[in-house]
Amino acid sequence: MATSKVPGEPTQTGTAILETATSAIQGFGPINKIHQHLCAFHFYGYDMTRQVESHHFCAHQNEEMRQCLIYDSPESHARLIGIEYVVSENLFLTLPDNEKPLWHSHEYEVKSGVLFMPGVPGPVQRQDLDKVAKTYGKTIHFWQVDKGDAFPFGLPQIMMSLTRDGQLQDNLAKDVEKRFNVSFDAERENRAYMKGPEHGIHPLANGGGKGIKTVLRETDCKPVESVPRVFV
Repeated sequence: MATSKVPGEPTQTGTAILETATSAIQGFGPINKIHQHLCAFHFYGYDMTRQVESHHFCAHQNEEMRQCLIYDSPESHARLIGIEYVVSENLFLTLPDNEKPLWHSHEYEVKSGVLFMPGVPGPVQRQDLDKVAKTYGKTIHFWQVDKGDAFPFGLPQIMMSLTRDGQLQDNLAKDVEKRFNVSFDAERENRAYMKGPEHGIHPLANGGGKGIKTVLRETDCKPVESVPRVFV
C-alpha cells in the first residue's frame, strides 16, 4: 500500500537537528516496549466494502493484554491511523454486555493466514499467533486513508475484522501477498491445528452481528462550578 504524501512543508534541517538532540536526552518508555509488528486487514464497522491494510506495532501490558499503534504501512513515513487493544478471552468475558459488541474476534484472521508477522519465519510467528487466535480486539481508526483523505477528517470509527471466507477483497489480498512474499493459503494449512476462544466466539462480539457506526450528536456541556465556562 503506497502511503500518500501528507500536506505541509518538508521537515527543516533545524527541526531534524532538534529532534536528534531530544531523542538522545529523553526516554521513550511506552514506544520502547513495542516488540511486534502484525499485518492484518480491518473494515469499517458499518461498511465491509471499505477494507484497510493495517500495520500493528504492539506492546504487552501483561500476559493478557497488549496495545497496538496502527499505521498504514511499515515505512518510516507511515501515517498513524488508529489503535487496537487486544485482550484474552478471560478479560473479554468480564466486559459489560453493552461493551462486547465493540470488540472483534481474531480466530478467523489467524487461522486463515491473513494476519501475519512480516519477515518472521512461520514456525516462530505461529508460537504467538496460536495465542492471538483466542483473543479479542477493540480497534478505532482516526484516519480514513482508504478514501484518500489528506488529514484525519471526520469521527473516529470502530473497525471490525474478517470472520469468514469470501469477505477479504481479492485484489487487496493478492497485493499484500506479493509485497510481503507470503501465502495466505499455505499459512492456513500450517495453522489448521490452532483453536479459537475456549468458549467459542461470543455472540455479542463482532458487533453482535450488526453494523456499528460512530455518530456525532449535539448535547449540553455540563459546567463545573469551580472552572470558568469556556463554551458559550
